[in-house]
Amino acid sequence: MKFLVATDGSDVSDEALTYAIDLAEAVDGSVTVVHVANPNVYAEGGDEPIETAADADGRLVAESVEAAGQRGQELLDEAVELASEQGFGVEATLLYGDPVREITDFAAETGVDTIVLGHRGRSERVGLLVGSTAKSIVERATVPVTVVR
Repeated sequence: MKFLVATDGSDVSDEALTYAIDLAEAVDGSVTVVHVANPNVYAEGGDEPIETAADADGRLVAESVEAAGQRGQELLDEAVELASEQGFGVEATLLYGDPVREITDFAAETGVDTIVLGHRGRSERVGLLVGSTAKSIVERATVPVTVVR
């Protein structure tokens, strides 16, 4: 059985990896860990809302694709090390783009049997405003998804 674990470096994604390793060991399966590099855009320079285009130019910073990829590879290296500490070897793949689309497409293309991912459990109000990556993956995936919390 082939397990796919998505990691973002959070504690819950580490818990998802540990859970997938336990399952894979029980059924003599394999685990692939993926991270999707998706450059962040964030605001610098104060707590006041951005009101004009000039404000946006001066305060919005876009992470480069290269930096997002480097950060993603570091997270994958940490996941591989965590698995190794548990005595289990995993494959690691860095993807680029929208996490929901990339994770579900990768799962379909590589023939994994299930996706395991962590969910941070943000508040319902935040979830309504920005959605949930885990929820979107569950809705889009063509294989079973296990969400670890």
